[in-house]
Amino acid sequence: MLVDSPPEPRAATAPAPPTRRAARALGLLLSAAILVLVALASIAIGAKSLPVDQVWHGLFHDTGTYGDVVVDERLARTVLGLLAGAALGLAGAVLQALTRNPLADPGLLGINAGASAAVVTAITCFGVTSLTGYVWFAFLGAAAVGALVWFLGGSRGATPVRLALAGTAISAALYGYLQAVMILDDAALGRMRFWTVGSLASATDSTILQVLPFLAAGMVLALALARPLNAVALGDDTARALGAGLGRTRALAMLAATVLCGAATAACGPIVFVGLMVPHVVRSFTGPDLRWILPYAAVLSPVLLLGADVVGRVVARPSELQVGIVTALIGGPVFILLVRRRRTAQL
Repeated sequence: MLVDSPPEPRAATAPAPPTRRAARALGLLLSAAILVLVALASIAIGAKSLPVDQVWHGLFHDTGTYGDVVVDERLARTVLGLLAGAALGLAGAVLQALTRNPLADPGLLGINAGASAAVVTAITCFGVTSLTGYVWFAFLGAAAVGALVWFLGGSRGATPVRLALAGTAISAALYGYLQAVMILDDAALGRMRFWTVGSLASATDSTILQVLPFLAAGMVLALALARPLNAVALGDDTARALGAGLGRTRALAMLAATVLCGAATAACGPIVFVGLMVPHVVRSFTGPDLRWILPYAAVLSPVLLLGADVVGRVVARPSELQVGIVTALIGGPVFILLVRRRRTAQL
């Protein structure tokens, strides 16, 4: 009696039809064009809006006029938003592939909590008051928690479930520590209140230069992991059959996500939702191939972050809402709608 053999697993990196690849490439170019427009809006719009000619003049012919000075100040804010948005989007996409959970984000593995705990410790124990000081403490805290989650999750034997459980447990403990310190120390509460909501308002050239090497290294590593993460996303057995090194890929993915999220959180504070929603939305029109998800996430996440920053400056003039508040207010309902539509489509 003959028994049909099971079909061979299809590699996650199988080439897409030429027409689909062309459509994806065109969409990526269109996304980049939208990002340029949003970046220009970020420079032009604020407590006092500037016409396009003044923005152009301030970018390329700085003569010290009022408009040129405003452009210089907003340029650092826009550049940091571009870098942080791309970092959070890439980190979210990598973590969703690593944990095989489409709802995963950098907060799932405790990275945001580690950065926040390090900052409140710096304020309370070491008297650090400047953003320049926060950056290094936040990055070290994120890196330490990333390493601890990897160790508790089983190191090279780590599984998505173990990593998620370890991250959740560490996050709960660190947020308890944060609440205790801020309740007992009024000064820490006052300084942390602004940082913990996430903001681009304090962006400076110095901050960008400090985090830029980490962001660049993390982005390169994340993009380089697209093919092995495609294999890991198919499951452990299939990944082994395809020749993927599970331990090495997971370790590098954890490193990339920790570096990206740690550097972005250090510079801007823990901005939520960007790393969760954008990769999830991107996957709906690119499919599961991370060779397309990662570039799209790197381009569209800054669109969301800078767009939310512009909205925060417009709705509360002459003051402003921090970008972390706006991303949560905008992103939450949109994400719920997307999830409901996807569930309805599956029924």
